Amino acid sequence: QVQLVESGGGLVQAGGSLRLSCVASGSIISINVMGWYRQAPGKQRELVAVITGGGSTNYADSVKGRFTIARDNAKNTVYLQMNSLKPDDTAVYYCKATRSIFESYWGQGTQVTVSS
Repeated sequence: QVQLVESGGGLVQAGGSLRLSCVASGSIISINVMGWYRQAPGKQRELVAVITGGGSTNYADSVKGRFTIARDNAKNTVYLQMNSLKPDDTAVYYCKATRSIFESYWGQGTQVTVSS
């Protein structure tokens, strides 16, 4: 089992910044892909950004150039730096750890609210 704990969410004005953190614990050996997803009210959960153990990254088009994902393997932590936030970024942000196509884990989520 893997436990994921997110933090760093909150209320921010449009144009502001937040940094989310996700700390992994438990059976984290061979966890390769870590990612951030978000779910706005009435919408499906969507990918925001992912990062592999080797440092390769992928971003949703809507956040490219504004968000940056990074990981610190020594601290078992993945970060999401969010700049130039927009009201459309308002959502619950979830951390996900993937070991294989058959095994993945989710955090409990952290609320991000961007006011206009």
